Amino acid sequence: MPDALVSSCMIIDDCPADSTPRPTVFYDGACPLCSREIGFYRRRRGAATIDWVDVSDAPEGDIAPGLSKDRAVARFHLKLPDGSLVSGGAAFAHLWAAMPGFQPVGRVFLTRPLTALLDLAYDLFLKFRPGLQKMLSRGASG
Repeated sequence: MPDALVSSCMIIDDCPADSTPRPTVFYDGACPLCSREIGFYRRRRGAATIDWVDVSDAPEGDIAPGLSKDRAVARFHLKLPDGSLVSGGAAFAHLWAAMPGFQPVGRVFLTRPLTALLDLAYDLFLKFRPGLQKMLSRGASG
């Protein structure tokens, strides 16, 4: 899907308004690992039904109600259409459930025990994220 068809905004108030609330993904566009992963999702069918917010260049403070820039760059967050905010593994499960090609996986991981396991796996990944980011940065510059 061409990027021009996928909405992107810096803070939640910049996202296009329409009559139907949409999921909103908050991601750190300055993180090479995060950018690659979000780029993968943004090229998939259904990406145009999601608002994508790159928080890396946003001013300090709140990106969305209840979500500061510091929290948004430290952990993956998604705002559900009902306005509630989820993070970590649960946010990925909701993202997958919102995208046609990933819906079966998303529905499975939205079940209580699997969401908790996905959160644990995401928390473990966060411990390795700085090293992975450095490796990707070195690979891009060398």
